[in-house]
Amino acid sequence: MARTTVRLTFRGDSRNDPIIYRLGQDYKVVTNIRRADVGNDTGWVELDLDGDAAEVDRALEYCRSRGIGVDKLEHP
Repeated sequence: MARTTVRLTFRGDSRNDPIIYRLGQDYKVVTNIRRADVGNDTGWVELDLDGDAAEVDRALEYCRSRGIGVDKLEHP
């Protein structure tokens, strides 16, 4: 199992979608919120995703398909 750390950036209506819940339910990944900030129009979350690389990639593709920005971060 590998860990991938990402920053998800939300704009508009995607701020209200239960994305992190969906990742844990629909994909074989474990999520851990490291930091987050949500404003009126935008928001972001730094998130660890633990799971097989292929499953993490599927989960991140789902985020992109929902209009969420995905940036992989260096793991500290």
